[in-house]
Formats: sequence, C-alpha cells, structure tokens
Amino acid sequence: MQTTLPLTQTRLRISSIDALRGLVMVIMALDHSRDYLSHFGFFTDATDLKTTTPALFFTRWITHFCAPVFVFLAGMSAFLYGQRKSRAAVSRFLLTRGLWLILLEITVVNFALWFDLRFTVTLLQVIWATGFSMVVLAGLVFLPKRLILAIGLLIAVGHNALDGVRFAAGSVAAGVWGLLHQPSVLPLGGGRVAFTGYPVLAWIGILTLGYCAGELYGKSVSGEKRVRLLRWLGLAGIAAFVLIRALNLYGDPAPWAVQKTPLYTFMSFLNTTKYPPSLLYALMTLSPALLALGWLEGRSSAWLDVFVVFGRVPLFYYVLHFYLIHALSVLLLMNDGVSWAEVNFQSGTGGVVQGHGLSLGATYVAWLLIVAFLYPLCRWYGRFKARQTGWVWSYL
Repeated sequence: MQTTLPLTQTRLRISSIDALRGLVMVIMALDHSRDYLSHFGFFTDATDLKTTTPALFFTRWITHFCAPVFVFLAGMSAFLYGQRKSRAAVSRFLLTRGLWLILLEITVVNFALWFDLRFTVTLLQVIWATGFSMVVLAGLVFLPKRLILAIGLLIAVGHNALDGVRFAAGSVAAGVWGLLHQPSVLPLGGGRVAFTGYPVLAWIGILTLGYCAGELYGKSVSGEKRVRLLRWLGLAGIAAFVLIRALNLYGDPAPWAVQKTPLYTFMSFLNTTKYPPSLLYALMTLSPALLALGWLEGRSSAWLDVFVVFGRVPLFYYVLHFYLIHALSVLLLMNDGVSWAEVNFQSGTGGVVQGHGLSLGATYVAWLLIVAFLYPLCRWYGRFKARQTGWVWSYL
C-alpha cells in the first residue's frame, strides 16, 4: 500500500533501509541453509556452469545480493549516525565498532561456522570486511565529502585493474595482498590457517559509497527528490552493468561466454565474481538495491514489517542464524545414521559429511522454517534493545 507518510524513523533508523536489510538477511539464510543442510553444501560449486543446474545456480545467485547490500547499508547507517555527532565522535564510533566486529568475526562467528574450539580454520568474511571497512572510514570521515565519494568510486571502479598483481607465495607482500585484494590461505602456525574469503579493498569502496549515499537521507533532500535520485541511480547502474558486461573487456576477471543453451548463456552473463566483489558484481547487486530503496519509501504493510524486524537487529540475527543452522546440520547427520566419530569439525566443512543432507526443495522448506523460528526471537530482542539507553547497545 503506497502512503504519503514521511519515512518512519526511530533513533536514526529508517524503515525502508531496515526493510531492505532485513530482506537480504532473510535471503542470506537460504545460502547458509544450502551450505550446511543440503547434500550440495560445501562440496558443490553452485555457479560452475559445467556441473550446476538452473535451480541450484539461481538459488546461489539470488544470495549474491546479500553481502554488498548489507555492507552498503552499513555505510548508510554510519552516515545517519553521524548526522547529530561531531566528526571526531563518528570516527571514534566507527573505529571501535569496526574493531569490535573484527573480534566477533574471529571468535563468536567462526566458532558458529566450524564448532571447532581449536579454530583450525579462521574464515574472514562479511563481518570482518564490514569491520575493517569501518576502521578505514573512521579516517576518511575527516575528508571533504566529495573527496570521500571520489575515493569510494576510485576503489569500486578501479580495483579490477589490480587483478593481475601477484606476489611471491609466502612473502609478507603476498600476505598483505591476500587481506586486501586476493583471496588467500594464510598460515597461522600450529596447523591453523586463515582464509581471506573477503579481501577488504573492494568492500571498503562499497561501504564508502554507502556512506556517501546516506546524503540522500539528509534533511535537505525531500522524499520526492530522494525517490527520483534512487530510481535514476539504480537504472543507470543496471544499464552500466549490461553495457560493460556485454563488452567483456573490463570489470570482472571471469568473462561471460556463449553456452550450450540460451539459458546457460544468460547464467554465464550473470555469473560475476564475488571474491573479491568485482565492479560488475557491485553494479549487478547494488543497482537493484537502489531501486528497491526508492520503491520501499513510504510503503507500509504487514509483510514489510517482518523484514523491518530482522533489519533492526542485524548482528543478533546474523550470529544466531549460523548457530541454529549449523546445529541443525549436525542433528540431520545423526538422524541420517552418521556416527559422532565421523563428524570432523576440523575439516573445514563444519563437520558436514559429503553425500548427506537435504534435497534442494527440502532445503527451501528448512530455510523458511528457520526464518519463522528466528522471527519472534528477533522481535523480542529488537523491542528489548529499543528500551536500552547505555552506549554499549549501539555495538550490538
């Protein structure tokens, strides 16, 4: 139902932003349900056109929207937080929250991923990338806003020019490059490794652009103008994606190619690179997100309120859904006759055993049940958190 009401805003929270964040987080749970609960899981590359099916490919593809939209909206939220704060206060908050997120990633989140007290594998993914990007943004906020925008654009558009840069394996430069731009396995000693699934350079660009886009929600921008700008930016981004992708010259290290059927050719066209997120990957995912933000403004309905509930407690939902899905995967293995001795939590697959798990259809059902289970918990926590006034709650 379209309304003429202004944006609903509570403690600098905007309902359209929370609704979009909640939507992508619900979709995110589908991807992790596929990883842990389906028999495809960790052992199948859903985007490998030689082995995948359209149903499996698009199950994975739709979840590509989650991480970039999540990080982009985190940048927007940082801007909104700073509207009533000094630059020094914003910088301090971004620095401390960023470091806090990094700590959570390597401890609480990684235990949820692997159930391994030895932390044999430390996976640096979206919470790490968001936290590191916030630390960088803590310094950028002191610059003129146009310069911040220029830096964000330079990173987002230009980082693919660095795809061919390589350093000698095992060197310090290779380790640093693995954290910045090239997914790598970094030895930590004692048989432990860190996998940089989310090299941070491109994510810094996305978070910075989100921070700049937060200007659209400033007091000087009317709702009509904001919706119009979001619509045109989204359409321009989609057009840029189609054009650049069609040229096959720049913007993604994996060019598309004609396949065995038109559908698979279309899949190849959409099969852009996430690790790290290429320019085309960012255009493909963030452009529709901008259109969605414009469409969501001023809308109110019961089903949108469900997504708002999730979007207002993102960290709580994120951590809880991993523990729940992973625990369910272990229970499914036990139910399938797998002995406890066969479950190896130090294998890099969270104990998931190849050849076991749900069909893709059953995985969808499990995903919906998981989301339904999490909804009342997130609603309770959101209401509880809204009543708290201590500074610590801004980190949770």
